[in-house]
Amino acid sequence: MIRKTVAAAALSLGLVSSAQALDGLSFEVGEGEEDTELWRIGLQWEWQRRWFAERAWTLGAYWDLQVGRWSGPLQPGQPHQEVWDLGITPVFRLERAAPTVLVPYFEAAIGLHLLSDVRINTDTIFSTHFQYGDHLGAGVLFGQQQRYDVSVRGQHLSNGGIAHPNPGINFVELRAAYHF
Repeated sequence: MIRKTVAAAALSLGLVSSAQALDGLSFEVGEGEEDTELWRIGLQWEWQRRWFAERAWTLGAYWDLQVGRWSGPLQPGQPHQEVWDLGITPVFRLERAAPTVLVPYFEAAIGLHLLSDVRINTDTIFSTHFQYGDHLGAGVLFGQQQRYDVSVRGQHLSNGGIAHPNPGINFVELRAAYHF
């Protein structure tokens, strides 16, 4: 299992871009349905393109490569249940163009996730290890050169109907990031 996760992470890194330097690091914690908890660490690579650069709000994007763990509730007589999650996501961010002390932003994304297991707790059983993950978020950049980033995200993961059952799971996440 670990070899598969490492191979998938290496492949994802290759897809992101071997020529670009790392632009950021992130850490997330969250809670999902049925008391499912998660944590994730991530690496980000900014896209060089910006849209609407001459306007008050500008649109940019970045790749987000993440690995994390979901933890299901402990049930009497049941082993602790966890799922490892490897994801690669293009994220689109609408942010205030004029740099101020606080730069607000909104973001949206749809990415790909590979889960280590199809069961997270006794009530949620996914039919595939492959899941789509979409999120909406809002946050703020601050600090010297807006290097610090704090946001809240709502995320939904499901297989998009490619197999049944397709229960999906929703998370509310708090994210902190540092930009180089």
